[in-house]
Amino acid sequence: MEFMALPVSVKLALSFSGMYLWVGMLTGVWKYYQISRSESARAHYYVDIAHRSSLLYAPATLILAVMAYCSVWSETVNFLFIVINIFFFTFSIASYILHGWLKDTSNQFKEPHQLGQFQLPKVLMRMAMVLLVIGEIIATGGLLLGMFKALF
Repeated sequence: MEFMALPVSVKLALSFSGMYLWVGMLTGVWKYYQISRSESARAHYYVDIAHRSSLLYAPATLILAVMAYCSVWSETVNFLFIVINIFFFTFSIASYILHGWLKDTSNQFKEPHQLGQFQLPKVLMRMAMVLLVIGEIIATGGLLLGMFKALF
């Protein structure tokens, strides 16, 4: 199949897979820079997490692209499932980068929840995590089911 003929959901997932890989490489440079300038030879905790998570979300998003491509669901449903995953993957990576840049915490779940000089309400963190878990589980499960229905 010609690349231009791919469904938009698949193109979107492929594009973000590449962007996550690139962000993983950039945060790897940042991580190395911090390691090279640290007496303990370690980068900030969230710089390390941003680097690793970006590199893990890249192939995960590539897998989602394949699942969307194989899915029996309509393009609208597949697109929604891809967007939900991309939203939460990007949100996670961005929050790790922000914590790494601000050096405000080594555990974003430690109370009080810090974001720079600000303290975030406990309910905000809990809601964000509940939405992330529900969104990613349902969206990925939906793509998986759509792929299984097509394959079997």
